[in-house]
Amino acid sequence: MPTAIAVTSADLVLPAADPGTPQAAVLPPPESRSLDASLADMQQLLARYGHVVVVCPTAAPTAVEHRLYAVRALLESDRIALVRTDLPPLGAAVLVRQLRQLAGCDFSPGVLASAARLLAHYIYAGAVLGSVSRLDRVPVSLGSHLKGWLPGAHFAVLAGPTPQIVRVGASEEPLAGPEFATELLLARGQLQTDWPATTLVPRWRIPGPVHEVPLPASSPGWWGTGKLVEFAAYLPDLPVLYQLVSSVRRETCHWCGMELIGDRCGFCAAPLAPPPDPGGYALGPGDRTRALGPGARTARAALP
Repeated sequence: MPTAIAVTSADLVLPAADPGTPQAAVLPPPESRSLDASLADMQQLLARYGHVVVVCPTAAPTAVEHRLYAVRALLESDRIALVRTDLPPLGAAVLVRQLRQLAGCDFSPGVLASAARLLAHYIYAGAVLGSVSRLDRVPVSLGSHLKGWLPGAHFAVLAGPTPQIVRVGASEEPLAGPEFATELLLARGQLQTDWPATTLVPRWRIPGPVHEVPLPASSPGWWGTGKLVEFAAYLPDLPVLYQLVSSVRRETCHWCGMELIGDRCGFCAAPLAPPPDPGGYALGPGDRTRALGPGARTARAALP
């Protein structure tokens, strides 16, 4: 049974990469759904799939984050992972689709949840902007602000893996691109430019056609302007994604007992424990729960 991938916005659900890609469950926003209804929705997902990985961008409204934590705490469930991502909207949607692809494989829920941080490092997410005056999620130098006052100035901005801003023009500095084969996804806003297709594709040696999707509703707010063309270069093939995740050493979370890769558990957010002291005694998940008393399970479920 695949782990359920849930999202906090329909904008995070891209068309399936192939017929075998599982769908994502869209959790309605708090203003349109009562707490009791949200609890029932999550209970249905848990009953059907066993575990749920919820992807919630850090740019999501605070009420969305609070609702997710409240649902997990009230259900006293350690089978719900809340994955936060700093990626811009289109890049976050790509990450969600990759997790959906991997959910159909033989990865455990813990590995799938903690793989989100690994996959985000291989997504080159950015945009071409007509202005950087209101951009506050990527560092903007004083020089870029001053150049923004020039008539017709456009900027190519890379949000991750390494932030970078260059002015689009004849002598522009190239954006640092991937050193592996990728595909490019575009979402057009109000800016009229073909720069990603005419300049970025040959520089980054991206083969094949450029795919386009509607601009996410949250993109203008994330980038500080509606005059943009958002893009994301990513690993499209499931065998490559599978090899990437399966090649990382797996550990067991010392707090909740879930499998993980990397340095942090995707379910309880506990950091990877240091090697045990040969002369000491380390509490296991069950021992720790009993030692903390009957309220420990609720506290664990409420952890960010």
